[in-house]
Amino acid sequence: MLVSREFTFSAAHHLPSYKGKCEKLHGHTYRVRITVKGEVDKDGLAFDFAELKEIVGEKVINVLDHSYLNEIIPVASCENIALWVWQKLKGTLPLYEVRVWESDKTFVSLREGENK
Repeated sequence: MLVSREFTFSAAHHLPSYKGKCEKLHGHTYRVRITVKGEVDKDGLAFDFAELKEIVGEKVINVLDHSYLNEIIPVASCENIALWVWQKLKGTLPLYEVRVWESDKTFVSLREGENK
């Protein structure tokens, strides 16, 4: 069973090697979806939403929200944010997928077993 929860955070970044408007400092309200996998237990749960909220909040959202991302992730592309999130959560959660939206229409996905 796959269980997902979405989160948002606001942060500033720039893409230092990018040629275009994203090379300048700007901000986004990012959306992050964390998907974990598990078997349904005797209580009918594969993973507790409250536990997912607590772990992701502590390890990811509280760190990134209202930050200058380049101080945390030197090249703060959406792809590198997803990789960073995966690294922060691996070993703590039974991760299946990390999805990061930079806007309503643009996102990246990183799944279990993909090159990290």
